[in-house]
Amino acid sequence: MVRSSLDQPRVPGGLRRPNVDPELIGKASERIARFLGTGRFLLYLTVFIVVWLSWNTLGPERLQYDSYPFIFLTLLLSIQASYAAPLILLAQNRQDDRDRVNLEQDRGVNARARADMEFLAREIAALRIATGEVATRDFIRSELRELAEELSPDLARARPGNRVDGPG
Repeated sequence: MVRSSLDQPRVPGGLRRPNVDPELIGKASERIARFLGTGRFLLYLTVFIVVWLSWNTLGPERLQYDSYPFIFLTLLLSIQASYAAPLILLAQNRQDDRDRVNLEQDRGVNARARADMEFLAREIAALRIATGEVATRDFIRSELRELAEELSPDLARARPGNRVDGPG
């Protein structure tokens, strides 16, 4: 054990603080906050309060420890609320951090997908230009008209009442 003397200056950081892992605290706060937001917690709290009130109003007088204004119960509920609020806020902050990271990752994925689509669109346009097959609206209409003209005699022969397969 090293003794400090009054004639020597203190070493900075001489006061030791407890080393607390923020991740461990954050995970514990999330678990508690999740439990506080359940119906099971409300049921447990309601049963606790009903038992407390019943015991301290209907129980034997010599065993009652918190009489009518129930000051000790009020104190316990205030302590519970004073711890619950910061734990819930801590859990929400951690969730916000996770959401922010996920949003950044989604933006990156969307940017890469958009770049890929633009690249593919340029490649397809380059291929069309290279092969000379740039399809315009007028070209497609003229091709459809020609197909319709070719098919119309065939359709007229295939209608019911017209025998295409010959005498039978």
